[in-house]
Amino acid sequence: MAALISLKDISKTYYNGDLSVEVLHGISLDIEAGEFVAIIGQSGSGKSTLMNILGCLDQPTSGSYQLDGESVSGFEPDELAGLRRRTFGFVFQSYNLIPTASAQENVEVPAVYAGASAQDRHDRAEALLNTLNLGDRLDHRPNQLSGGQQQRVSIARALMNGGRIILADEPTGALDSQSGEEVMALLRKMNESGHTIIVITHSREVAEQADRLIELRDGHVVSDRTKKGRSNPEAAFGLKQKAVDGVAAIADVSEAIKMAVRALRANLFRTILTLLGIVIGVGSVVAMLAIGTGAQNSVLDRISSMGSNLLVVRPNMANFRGGQGGSIVTLVPADADAILDVPNVSFAVPEMTSTVTVRYGNVDYQTSANGTVPQFTDAKSWKVGAGEFINQQDMTNYAPVAVLGQTVAKTLFPDGESPLGKYVLVSKIPFQIIGVMSEMGAGPGGNDQDDTIIVPLTTGSTRLFGQRNVRSITVQVKDGSLIDATQTTIQQLLDERHKKAGHANYQYGFNS
Repeated sequence: MAALISLKDISKTYYNGDLSVEVLHGISLDIEAGEFVAIIGQSGSGKSTLMNILGCLDQPTSGSYQLDGESVSGFEPDELAGLRRRTFGFVFQSYNLIPTASAQENVEVPAVYAGASAQDRHDRAEALLNTLNLGDRLDHRPNQLSGGQQQRVSIARALMNGGRIILADEPTGALDSQSGEEVMALLRKMNESGHTIIVITHSREVAEQADRLIELRDGHVVSDRTKKGRSNPEAAFGLKQKAVDGVAAIADVSEAIKMAVRALRANLFRTILTLLGIVIGVGSVVAMLAIGTGAQNSVLDRISSMGSNLLVVRPNMANFRGGQGGSIVTLVPADADAILDVPNVSFAVPEMTSTVTVRYGNVDYQTSANGTVPQFTDAKSWKVGAGEFINQQDMTNYAPVAVLGQTVAKTLFPDGESPLGKYVLVSKIPFQIIGVMSEMGAGPGGNDQDDTIIVPLTTGSTRLFGQRNVRSITVQVKDGSLIDATQTTIQQLLDERHKKAGHANYQYGFNS
């Protein structure tokens, strides 16, 4: 019959960057079902690493590990978890009990994850604790139990799912001598009932209580001595026959909720602080989203305030004069008049701009002069705050009149004096102020839209800018759903007017 556990040339190497440390060096050994084995060694000998490999908590770097005749070296993590659940029971030196759970609840944990029903878990946990003389401690938490009693609870937990193989890591290390003797007696009793016991220890006295003693030194097996054979091999075979594979899932949602509530209640202050942190975090996210949405809406409102369904026509300078830049001479005021005849067009507002110096009294201020037409206020949805805007008569007569933006007005007339009717020098040419625009604020790009002086297009062309071409034409369409078709029609119109089809290329920007 094949050994229950068979290791062949097992090695284990740990890596830390370029540094490698080999902890186990080609270990080979067989452990039969029903044996009581002690693995002894000093700190650094590799015994804990070997225990982790035996319990499928870790995998060897090389070598073969067979459990019950089946190789487990290539198992996936979920397969290893299922194997541990139905085959192994672990007893730790520090007990590793859940501090917020009672003794019975601690023992039930393996069965919870194996998918056992609540009643089956309760009955089996109670029976195991009664067997270990803890029947009167079922509802006690770990801090209400002595060290020996806690270790007996951990032994009961190891037996909860069957535990054919019990791996005990320094089971008496944290106990007094009497409690240690009681624990070793329990392990002996479990071995006699058919369990395979593997004790990891550095104590020679504890190791001598086992039937087989394997000594490790520097990752090598230096001795393997058997004092007597298996206590009850038939019982060990019976444990194999009774082994049942559970389902790796929590039995029901109520159990999960119960465990969660118990953990939260046990650390009430920490739970309150955590919830407070969550509330603050969620509130901060909501506030930031609200601020972001508000900022987005503000930008959209500013864009909308410039006029909805706008199509801005600009020549592409790279296509003229070999891409060297220079004056744009392809758009003229007459183009705007022609665009007005295109279907779906409400306004076509030509504009030309230039930087100018404006003087009033002893105040000089540099700003942007915008030459445009009377329809400017309708196309940009920008109202006059005081006075009036330029009209068609001003255009026809080349009138030297101007309308100030709020920033220019406040700079030139800081004491609240009304600008209306006053004369200012624009590039040394006198212009009469006929109006002041309402406050517009910053544009989508962050520029101050109120920092401007507006003059008739005809006047600006001849007296300020010294040219007749316009920088852009802002087109407002009636039906926004047809803006693409309108754009195409305008492109064809301009190509035809300037007889540059295939050469003139226009840039279009959209605000809707």
